[in-house]
Amino acid sequence: MTRTAMGGRLLKNWLAQPLLDIDKLNQRQEAVNWFYNDGLTRQQTMTFLGDIADLERVVNRVRSGKAMPRELITLRTSLEKVAQLKATLDNCPNKLVDELKLFPEIVDLIDRAIVDEPGDLDHGNVIKEGFSSELDELRHSSTKAKQYLASLEQREKQRTGIKSLKVGYNRVFGYYIEVSRANLNLVPEDYIRKQTLAEAERFFTPELKEYESLILTSQEKIAYLETALFNQVCQQIGAKGEQILTTARAIAQIDVFSNLAEVAACYNYTRPELTNEDVIDIKEGRHPMVERSLGSDNFIPNDTYLCNSDSQLIILTGPNMSGKSTYLKQVALIVLLAQIGSFVPAKSAKIGIVDRIFTRIGAQEDLAAGQSTFMVEMTETANILHNATTRSLLILDEIGRGTSTYDGLSIAWAVAEYIHGAPKLGAKTLFATHYHELTELANTLPRVKNFNVAVAEEGDKVIFLHKIIPGGTDRSYGIHVAQLAGLPKSVTNRAQDVLANLESRSTTGKGRVQRRATVPQLTLFPKDSLLADEISRLDIDSLSPLEAITKLYELKRMAQEK
Repeated sequence: MTRTAMGGRLLKNWLAQPLLDIDKLNQRQEAVNWFYNDGLTRQQTMTFLGDIADLERVVNRVRSGKAMPRELITLRTSLEKVAQLKATLDNCPNKLVDELKLFPEIVDLIDRAIVDEPGDLDHGNVIKEGFSSELDELRHSSTKAKQYLASLEQREKQRTGIKSLKVGYNRVFGYYIEVSRANLNLVPEDYIRKQTLAEAERFFTPELKEYESLILTSQEKIAYLETALFNQVCQQIGAKGEQILTTARAIAQIDVFSNLAEVAACYNYTRPELTNEDVIDIKEGRHPMVERSLGSDNFIPNDTYLCNSDSQLIILTGPNMSGKSTYLKQVALIVLLAQIGSFVPAKSAKIGIVDRIFTRIGAQEDLAAGQSTFMVEMTETANILHNATTRSLLILDEIGRGTSTYDGLSIAWAVAEYIHGAPKLGAKTLFATHYHELTELANTLPRVKNFNVAVAEEGDKVIFLHKIIPGGTDRSYGIHVAQLAGLPKSVTNRAQDVLANLESRSTTGKGRVQRRATVPQLTLFPKDSLLADEISRLDIDSLSPLEAITKLYELKRMAQEK
């Protein structure tokens, strides 16, 4: 989404650490809004940003002595683009533009010192001609010596009459004169044998050795001097490192603001109203990623209203695959985007600042810790109940599904009651569940509201409308989902028969499903039971999972001994 690596890191940081300060959030919104309203400047800004390298990385490499010559050229080009960017944003009211410092002295230094297409320091040709007179003299001497050796080959051919004679060089033996075996009888007396090959002999002369020494000495000095000059350039750049990093941070923010505005303009986002009230009121909210995948015309928007005083906990029921989880994530993402200063995918949104967003979504196990899917689910739920506050937003998806039906229903029911009733909690909550019995909570708990995902039935077909509507539902359409998943027809037909049989056993009257009769709970232990006393003394909330299991085995042993 962002155009620079610096902007990408900053956006990731903002998403990981959303703000609670409305004034700071409004400042961010103003910056996004300025880019949102000026499309031409926004496009020019993003174009310049695309040509700016990772200044933070380059500067840190320069300061640590790890920079390559090519990175200095990249730095020069980027600083030139910063000047163009600053000129483009001349009318921007945000103080970020003031932090875009220009560094003409650094640009000039690199331009004078480094060639436009440098290689590695090991291979030379890094420092530009004219930057150092000493280096220029060494290069001139080396070039003259190489030119002499180039002419030496022609002169020796003429002097010896050996037309195939060659002057060459390798790293092991240095410079040599090579003569084929067929011409060895023409070799002059001043040639000194250096190396014998299968088809030739290699020689040198005192004159060749002298120029070889001159060339190699010059090359060593050139390499040493180029490295020293390059390090001096890096030191001068490093001295401006903090100022460049300040500019880099400003560029990162401009990158994030301009691209948040671009997304808002392209996908019809709106500026949310931020408040300290305990309310989340979203009109026609959309999931930002699912909408982009499906296209805006195919995504069904939904409203959300959560308020600590009257609509604190929403019980959301509906078929599998109907969009419950997408809706939950959508609300969480809209709140998160609002609290980084972004516009949000909705027609309108009033977001009461939340201190944390807790989620319990999906099923997974932790094999390394020896935790089952259900244990992970309960551990995460416990963390939420212990740490959430009245200012938190809780997103709970299918609490209790990792265990048996009645155990899961009981836990989900108790969790919902705790969230609603705990004086220190009372957090705004979206609670998706397939336990339709939970809809009865709305009859006894005043701040619980029922919603469901609408479906349309046409004969034996079910159409998911993906629309969140008031009220509960008592059907999951699980067999229909199984058909969509491709289960064999014989399996789904048999499932229909079993379902019909189970429903017929539990119905009374005109098709109403009979609710379980309320049976008085019998005591498990006599009043004087030591086991009951032991259990009553347990501080359940303070036990770790391992301690709980250990205590359970101890109670089992006590029961068996009795």
